[in-house]
This record gives sequence, C-alpha cells and structure tokens, in this order.
Amino acid sequence: MEELFADFVVIGSGPSGQKGAIQAAKLGKSVIVIEKDEHLGGASLNSGTIPSKSLREAILDLTDFYQKSFYGRTKEVKKVSINELNFRLHKILDSQRVHLTKQFEKNAIRFLHGMAQFEEKNRILVLDHDARVLYRIRFDYALIASGSKPRNPKHVPFDEERVLDSTRLLAIDHVPKTLIVLGGGIVGSEYASFFAALGTEVTVVDKREHLLPLLDKEIGLHLQKSLGGIGLKMVGNTEFERIEKTKEGVKLFCKDGKVLSSEMLLYSLGRIANVEGMGIEKVGIAVDGRGFIPVNPLFQTIVPNIYAVGDVIVGPALAATSFEQGRLAARHAFGAQTHYFSSFYPIGIYTIPEISSCGYTEEQLEELGFHYEVGRAYYYEIARNQIVGNDPGMFKILFHAETLEILGIHIIGRGATENIHIGQVAMTFNARIDYFIDQVFNYPTYAEGYRIAALNGFNKIKHRK
Repeated sequence: MEELFADFVVIGSGPSGQKGAIQAAKLGKSVIVIEKDEHLGGASLNSGTIPSKSLREAILDLTDFYQKSFYGRTKEVKKVSINELNFRLHKILDSQRVHLTKQFEKNAIRFLHGMAQFEEKNRILVLDHDARVLYRIRFDYALIASGSKPRNPKHVPFDEERVLDSTRLLAIDHVPKTLIVLGGGIVGSEYASFFAALGTEVTVVDKREHLLPLLDKEIGLHLQKSLGGIGLKMVGNTEFERIEKTKEGVKLFCKDGKVLSSEMLLYSLGRIANVEGMGIEKVGIAVDGRGFIPVNPLFQTIVPNIYAVGDVIVGPALAATSFEQGRLAARHAFGAQTHYFSSFYPIGIYTIPEISSCGYTEEQLEELGFHYEVGRAYYYEIARNQIVGNDPGMFKILFHAETLEILGIHIIGRGATENIHIGQVAMTFNARIDYFIDQVFNYPTYAEGYRIAALNGFNKIKHRK
C-alpha cells in the first residue's frame, strides 16, 4: 500500500470530475483523480452522452437520413450494420480518451484506477476489485463526482441480448427488427428515435400520455408527430407489470392487460447515483430519500471539506451543467473568486429531430399569470432547411406582451442545440423581441428563424393595439 497526499482528491472522471480536477490544478493545487471503471471519462464518455450522440450522428450519416426528404419519406431505409456503427463509435471514444489523458498530463493530474472508499474526513482508500487496498490518500478537500448508472430493479430480467439498459444497449451484436422502449424520458426518447431512423419498429411505453412531458407541450407534440413520421409508436398512459423473456424475444405485460412483444426491450426508467460502497456514511454523509447526496448552494456536503457535484446530487444531471458545477466547487474549496451556480441554462435533447430550450415554457407562463405572446417560425419557411433537406422543425419565442422581454425560447429541428445559444445570450442581456427584428442574419441560415419568429410575434402585438 502506497501513502499519498493531495490538496484535492476527485472521485470520478466524468464531466464534473474533469473540470473540478483541472480547475484545482490551474489554481496550483496537487490533484488526484480516482476512477473505478476501465476507461477515463466516466459514464458520460464511455456509456452515456458521447456514445449516444456519436451513435446518432453515425445513424444520420450512414442512412442518408436527411436526403430522404428530396425523394420522399417512403424511400426504403438504407440498411446499416452494427459493425459500421461501432466503427464510428469507437473511433470517437478513442479520440476523446486520448484528448482527456493529455489534458490530465498537461495539468499534472495523477490518475488512479480503483474504487474509492472514505476512511475518515481527510483520508480515502483506493481499492482494487478484490477489495485490496492499493493507496491511502490524505487530502485537504475531496470532490464526489462519481456520476450515475441506469436503474436496474431486481424484478427486471436484464441480460446482454434482449432485456437491456442504456449501457448494455451499446454492446448489442445486431440492429433489432423490433424494439420496445420502456420509458419516454430523455434517454428513452433519444434511443427510440435512433432505432426508428434505422428502420426498427419501435414502440415506446410510458405511464405519461406524451414523450418528454418536461417540454413545452407544443414542442412535445411536434416531436411526437415527427417521430410518428418515421414509424415510431407511442403507447401512453400505460404502466408495465412484468417483463418475460421468450424464445422469440421479450414480452411486456402491462397493468391494463396489454401484452406487447418485441425482439429486444430497452428499460429506461431512471438512473441512480453511484455512491454505493464509497463509505460516505463513515464521515457522516447520508443520501436523501431519492438516493442523492444533499449539498448547499456551493456544493458542500454536511462535511465542509467534501463537495459533491453532477449526477450524485439533485438535478439537472446534464453534462453541460456538471462541467460548471465541478469548476465552481473547486474554486470555492480553494478560496478563488466564484459565484453561485446559475439557474439559467439551455437544455439539449438529441432526439431525431433534436430539441433545445431555455427559459419558461408556455404552460409555466400560464400558471404564473404572465401576459405573454408567442412568435413562431416553421422550418418550412426557412430557405436553409429547403437546401439541406426539408425536415420538420420550428422556432418558438415566448415574450412579455407589454415589455417585449423574451421569456423563453424553444427550438425543435436540425441544428436546434447549436442555434439555442443565440437566444440564450440575448436573454442573458435582457433583450426584447424587437432585438431579433433589428438584426441582420446571414442568409440562408437556420438562425434567421429567430427573426421570422420575432416578426410573427411582434405583428400580433401591433395588430392587437
């Protein structure tokens, strides 16, 4: 066993751990990162954000998805093998791992492979998979950034071939002809749309009526209609009772008596924080009723020198927000100038079509009693969309009917997650709807959707007076 010291010990090398470690190193501190999984990068790089988005782009490219609009949606889906998808996926993962390793080396961050276990509030052990102690580390501050994993209830018969979670799904050996996705949240909706684009007959089952109920309702309905156009079926208001494996595949028995069959099933009903076996109870840290570590607005746990960020704390559990949480926690730990984590940020959902939003939804404005108006620009109005493939989509801008202040921006369609940042910046500077009207946008671009939507909304106000 080797005895070590570090100013800052980080548990987990995902987005929040990476940025926390690098920020501490930039402040001149000695940093050790502990990772229990085989590869650097955490779930985000190895089984979550990067693999799923890489898979999405590979599917869009290899199936010529965007070219179909020129020839009609009835054109047969171009067959793509799992080997073709995996080649693209692993090339990207390897590149990202190399880049992250170089970042750690450049910043003199020491990386240890093993399982972290707290011994006391200033000491932590690193164990191998046989529970043998490899290192004992004395530290000043620690950051718990161990991420999350798919929720795997014991009554669900998971395997590596038919009943899958989002991690197991990445290791399948062929593209299924039929797939049931249990859960219409972000992960379930993304993978459901990917396989529908591959030509798989996909059925999403959820206890809620629509996919992604967190969305502005109009955007959610637009998504469901778009996905219906590529063959995805939604079975809403339905709860599952049990899952059975058969010779042909899987059967899903629902509480209302429905029985659905498919070749494979993706179980996508939530994720849980990775805190088991870490010994946080030894230092007085307990999880809440949902399994998350409670923290204050500065990401400190009940033990002041131990911080927690990312998926181990309550929401928003996005890679983008985790980056910032890790950075802010490290800055606070070492007394650098910092600020509270912003409650204003964009959300990106990489379904096909993709979605991004920031600010209020229309339903929230109604509930709060705002006097608001809506400006819309449909993708069929945008020349750029005609040029690259006439795919469904829209810009939706919500703004105050009197002050014209922008209250929310929602985009669905190609380029949504990139274009949202124009609106995000405008809202940050308290721009009014006429800001977009008075600006000149490059033509032809998707971004001019802001101007079209702003004119649409502003004209409703003008004609009302």
